[in-house]
Amino acid sequence: MKYIIAIIKPFKLEDVREALTELGIQGMTICEVKGYGRQKGHSELYRGAEYEVSFLPKTKMEIAISDDLLEPALDAIMRTADTGKVGDGKLFVFELLQAVRIRTRESGDDAL
Repeated sequence: MKYIIAIIKPFKLEDVREALTELGIQGMTICEVKGYGRQKGHSELYRGAEYEVSFLPKTKMEIAISDDLLEPALDAIMRTADTGKVGDGKLFVFELLQAVRIRTRESGDDAL
């Protein structure tokens, strides 16, 4: 099993969710987060004053999947989250040692 953390632009969330649902991925966790990478924030005008915004709004997706869905899932996320501009996001993949569905006590891929 694998655990994917995807940091994407917020307006791309629904497109990514739909692409993953089409692959049969049934669940994910979403958080609204702030951060920056190479983008380093940007300047904004507010009431005539310019100020730096260091942390930009992003969406963090956490997805647990079976090994056979890893490459299709990564491809779907990259294809749908890509705008071709700086700040499109990052993907992180981890080994997932165990998953257990609390209600039924199913474990491993069956719990996903």
